[in-house]
Amino acid sequence: PLNRVYREGGIRIPETQYAGDFKKTDPALRQALILAPPSAGGSSWMKRFGEYSDAFASGWMMLRGTRRRRGVDRGFVLSDHADWPGLLWAIEQTGAERVMVTHGSVGILVRYLRELGLDAQGFSTEYGDEEDSNPATAEPEAASAGEAQP
Repeated sequence: PLNRVYREGGIRIPETQYAGDFKKTDPALRQALILAPPSAGGSSWMKRFGEYSDAFASGWMMLRGTRRRRGVDRGFVLSDHADWPGLLWAIEQTGAERVMVTHGSVGILVRYLRELGLDAQGFSTEYGDEEDSNPATAEPEAASAGEAQP
């Protein structure tokens, strides 16, 4: 499980238990909070918990109707987006010389990373984008004069 990897890497996180280590009949599962990826929803793995209430945490929950469209009992607004300093720190910490930017302000980030001497470029994914119409073609030179500079 991912939590074990974090702990082995020196990251301190609260105690957790892996749901897969419990027997399906264990009464502890009836009172547990299970964190699982969206792909677990409606899966045979979820059936092990019997009757349950589900929720979804995402920045998208801020939009009206998202909880209903996702078909979950509860929705929590929690964004997984990184801020500018956090993105730059993460990129620096990897030691990467080549960075592929998939969404967000692709042109701005690509331009800035190139100014830092990195081989950076936009990369189109199947998930589309809210801000740039085509991240694969976003080039630093194409940024308009009105865009915010880092």
